[in-house]
Amino acid sequence: MTQYREIMRMSAGTFSQRAISNALGVSRNTIARTLSRAKEAKLSWENIEREGMTEDQIASLLFPKAKQESPYQALDFDYIAKELRKTGVSLQMLWLEYCDRCSHSGKRPYMYSQYCDLFRRHMRATQATMHIPRKPGEQVEVDWAGKTGSLKDPATGDTIAVYLFVAAMAYSQYCYAEAFLKMDLEAWITAHIHLFEFLGGVPKTVVPDNLKTGVTRPFRVEPEIQKNYQEMAEHYNTFIMPARIKKARDKPNTEGAVGKFANTLLGKVRNQTFFALEEFNEALRKELESYNSHQFQKKLGSRATLFAEEIDLLSPLPKTRYELAAWKTATVQPNYHVAVHRMYYSVPFQYISKKLQVKTTTTLVEIYDGDKRICSHLRLTGRPGQYQTQIEHMPDSHQEYLKWDEARFIRWASQVGPSTKEVIRNILASYAIPQHGFRTCMAILKLPPDDKHEDLERACAKALTLSQTPSYKVVQSIFKNLTSLTDPAAHPSDAHAFIRNIKKEASHE
Repeated sequence: MTQYREIMRMSAGTFSQRAISNALGVSRNTIARTLSRAKEAKLSWENIEREGMTEDQIASLLFPKAKQESPYQALDFDYIAKELRKTGVSLQMLWLEYCDRCSHSGKRPYMYSQYCDLFRRHMRATQATMHIPRKPGEQVEVDWAGKTGSLKDPATGDTIAVYLFVAAMAYSQYCYAEAFLKMDLEAWITAHIHLFEFLGGVPKTVVPDNLKTGVTRPFRVEPEIQKNYQEMAEHYNTFIMPARIKKARDKPNTEGAVGKFANTLLGKVRNQTFFALEEFNEALRKELESYNSHQFQKKLGSRATLFAEEIDLLSPLPKTRYELAAWKTATVQPNYHVAVHRMYYSVPFQYISKKLQVKTTTTLVEIYDGDKRICSHLRLTGRPGQYQTQIEHMPDSHQEYLKWDEARFIRWASQVGPSTKEVIRNILASYAIPQHGFRTCMAILKLPPDDKHEDLERACAKALTLSQTPSYKVVQSIFKNLTSLTDPAAHPSDAHAFIRNIKKEASHE
């Protein structure tokens, strides 16, 4: 699927159509057509970002009608090249097998002459190499070094391996290195954050290898970038352009820097013993400064002097550091909350039973349906089992329940009579948390039908002679005894129609 969202973002970042084409593996005609349609539709990256538009929404806006698929069966050039290296295999033999596959798939095959011509043109294009001049401040190449350093455990004496993250600016070859105990996602993201702070700015593009922590699904055309890595790139307003698989020439500076710098560093510290990672990184920083200021052998200056030419061309650092987030899938419970680390956060009740994606940082919890953010909460801390609920996420009946408070129950009771009002007030005052008495108060106010409110007032007056905080059962018992003596022909009074409203509100509970 064409990455329309990324095309718009890179275009807004002043990338040329050629650069976008090389980064995303999309033809320049497609990019030009996409940008032209966006201009006609008056669609900009600011609109997309502000409205949180998805790929499907952008595609439907730019291209309402789906592009017609080619009737010809596409060629697998890598397969053809691999098979031709086998004994006895010819292009004609592979073309006949290709035609046979087309007959089963229902696609049209290319003629033999065109088949051969397409393959030869592909081989000429892929086998050619060229020197690509790099612009100052444009690109940084990053990777893990193949060789490792070591620490010594002061308690056991065991050797602990440390892994080197190495980065090199493509233009100046200015290097950065940092040691970590693991080659995981947290270390990878942290290394990039420290790299940008070391440089004092952010290069336009970052070129990593197709490592699993950074690239979820390697692919020569449209690699899938790990979600946190992509978010970090957007936070620092840079672009991730993974090198092609098994194409070391795509990032020659870091490939050279990794080997040379790692060998230089490890050779110089081979006789030193480090007990902590901080000690190792301190020695690393000293060697790094020496390495960057060392004069070139075949040209004037050093990596540091060349970097001085491009430092002003780097994008400024954002005001805040990127904060690494964790993602998980959670099912919305019947009480319209999702569980995150034994805490509970509300979502709109319409999502009950649906699986949603939850992003958590140290301070924030964000909940997504696909790539659409539904809501966010400040992250709860302290004892497990806490709830954080936004009122607008609740059904109308539940929102109505929240409107119940002490004043409302006392107001209802005062419409019955002073004794009922005193009973309700005393019951609410008897609880450390007044809300715990709401059910008792509601049950008492629901005792009389529309024509028995006077009996409830007399029952409350009688109950107050027995206790200042009578229980529901006491009031209920007295009320039943009084109603058994009441004239059944008594007519209801419209003055106390509020009791019907109480019942209606209670029925929604």
